[in-house]
Amino acid sequence: MSIPSLDLPVPARVRELAGGAGLEPVWVNGIGGLTFRTDDGRYIKWGPHDAEANMRDEAERMRWARRWITVPEVIEQGQDAEHEWLVTVALDARSAVDPRWHDDPERAVRAVGEGLRMLHESLPVDECPWEWSVAGRISGAAARGVIVPEKLRTPPPVDRLVVCHGDACMPNTLLDDAGRPVAHVDLAAIGVADRWADIAVAAMSTKWNAGPGWTDTLVEAYGVEPDRERLAYYRRLWNRT
Repeated sequence: MSIPSLDLPVPARVRELAGGAGLEPVWVNGIGGLTFRTDDGRYIKWGPHDAEANMRDEAERMRWARRWITVPEVIEQGQDAEHEWLVTVALDARSAVDPRWHDDPERAVRAVGEGLRMLHESLPVDECPWEWSVAGRISGAAARGVIVPEKLRTPPPVDRLVVCHGDACMPNTLLDDAGRPVAHVDLAAIGVADRWADIAVAAMSTKWNAGPGWTDTLVEAYGVEPDRERLAYYRRLWNRT
C-alpha cells in the first residue's frame, strides 16, 4: 500500500460517485484498489473484488463499531460485476503514515499502539457477531486455495479475547494534529480473537512504515510486555492467511 501520484487516472465509477466534487488520490493498495478524498468532505474507496475482505462486510462492521469507537460514517456502499466501492464521511484526522509524521515516527508508532489498546478496550466481545479465530482464518485461507502449514495449525494458548481490528497495520489508525489516536479505518475483518493477533500485525507493520526497531515501542505503548512467542506466531499466520 502506498500514496499514489496526483495524476493517477480516475475510474469512471469514482467520478460518478464524486458528483462533480474535486478528487485527490490518497491511497493505492496491492490489488489495485484506490482511495480518493473529495473536496466536499468524503472519501471514496474503489477497487476490484477482494476474496479476503470485501467492502460490503466493511460497511456492516463500521456501522456496528460506530456505537463504541470513532470510525467514518458510511454514506454509500455498492458493487458491480468487477468492482466494489465505499463512500464515507471524512474525519478531521490523518493516517499514522501520513507525511506529517515522517520526521516523528516514534509519535506515530506509539499512537498506533495506544489506539489499538483503546479499540480492544472499547469494543464488546459479547456483542460482536463475528470471529477472527485461528481456525476461521485457516478455513478461509483454504477456501481461497491457500494451504496453511501444519506447524501453524496449533496456536499459542489465548492470552485475552478481544474484538480485533483484523488489519491493524499502521495506515489504519488515524491521528489528530497532536499525534493522538482518534479513529480507525479498514474494518472489514473485525472479529473476536486473541489480542496478540492484532498486536503482532501492528508491530510488524512498523518495519514497513517507520523502519526497523519499533516493535517493542509499539507493544510498550499498547501497555503489555512483548510476548515473543505470540508475536512470532501471529506474524507467520498473517503472512500465510
